[in-house]
Amino acid sequence: MFAIVAYMKEMIIAIIAVASCVILLAVRVILKKNGKFSSEHISKNKRMREDGIHCATSQDREARKKAKKKLDVNQL
Repeated sequence: MFAIVAYMKEMIIAIIAVASCVILLAVRVILKKNGKFSSEHISKNKRMREDGIHCATSQDREARKKAKKKLDVNQL
């Protein structure tokens, strides 16, 4: 019986923690200027672009273009 009560207390604490996080995020969206989060993508971050940092997908695309230009299939 004691184990069930302890388990229920842990579950209630976890539910309260998750609910409070969701409520705080909702408040942030409501109080924000346009009501939405800014983009967290690396390519849209001005400082990272200035430092030459790109996302893995963009870097892979650039590397493939460079490799394709260097490799001439006719010379094989």
